[in-house]
Amino acid sequence: MPKVTFLPMNRTVEVAVGRSLLEAAHDEGIPLEGACEGSLACSTCHVVVGKGWFDCLKPASEDEEDTLDSAFGVTPTSRLGCQIVVEEGMDGLVVTIPEYTTNIQAGKLASGSRGD
Repeated sequence: MPKVTFLPMNRTVEVAVGRSLLEAAHDEGIPLEGACEGSLACSTCHVVVGKGWFDCLKPASEDEEDTLDSAFGVTPTSRLGCQIVVEEGMDGLVVTIPEYTTNIQAGKLASGSRGD
């Protein structure tokens, strides 16, 4: 199974081919929110694809690009985790969950850190 690394928690997990990054994150307890459960109705599963990997992925659909418009901190290599479906050739994929997502900031606040 391909291995995917989620930053900033630096967790590398094996992901079954055909699973989305959102599903993989939920399977492994990684704090990647998916408020719309992968239906392209929100942008809470926004990830930034690591250097060298973005062009290896299937292009984003117009609907995904429209949904990304509402994400905070979008970069040229931003995608939605629900729309990246793992394939055999993705072993070593690295994605970063932006700092200002609901779950990551909530976790910092709960632990007493403001993230400053």
